Amino acid sequence: MRTADNKKVLIISAPSGAGKSTLVNHLLMSGFPLMFSVSATSRKPRGNEVDGREYYFITAGDFRKRIKRDEFIEWQEVYRDHYYGTLRREIDRIRDAGKIPLFDVDVQGGINLKKIFGDDALSVFIMPPSVEELRNRLVRRGTDTPEQIAMRVEKAASEILLAEKFDTVVINDNLEKACIAIVNVVREFMDRS
Repeated sequence: MRTADNKKVLIISAPSGAGKSTLVNHLLMSGFPLMFSVSATSRKPRGNEVDGREYYFITAGDFRKRIKRDEFIEWQEVYRDHYYGTLRREIDRIRDAGKIPLFDVDVQGGINLKKIFGDDALSVFIMPPSVEELRNRLVRRGTDTPEQIAMRVEKAASEILLAEKFDTVVINDNLEKACIAIVNVVREFMDRS
């Protein structure tokens, strides 16, 4: 088992439906000294999501109050009154445990975190095989309305254009290959002094 470098952070971003959560879970099971950074959101829980596990679910009003108190290292309003952000206390919690924060964030959040952490961060963009396949995955996931899927697909098309702002891109057209690729990229980052 590796020991955690107290300055390093790992940022994984992707358009909705690109397979980011699956790859993040794979990394968490791969023996790296990583700990999942739980983001805060003002959206409602989906499916079996649990407060404090997938997200800290807070109201839009409370989110805005926390912004004013500077409790977030980064945040954004992704959709109207749908905020997402990283609480400063979350990074402290992970580092106090001797681990490296693993951020599973949307594309703009990944870009923001990379700007904050600079060379101490590895930012990875998970690329879907195509926008049409992304649409199919969102439909199969069964958690969104047709209107929400249309909104996510439109947003994904513009997010794909931002892939060049990340340190590396992993194409998720084959899950097994994507898992191998992301482990190799993270191993190289962890071995860097």
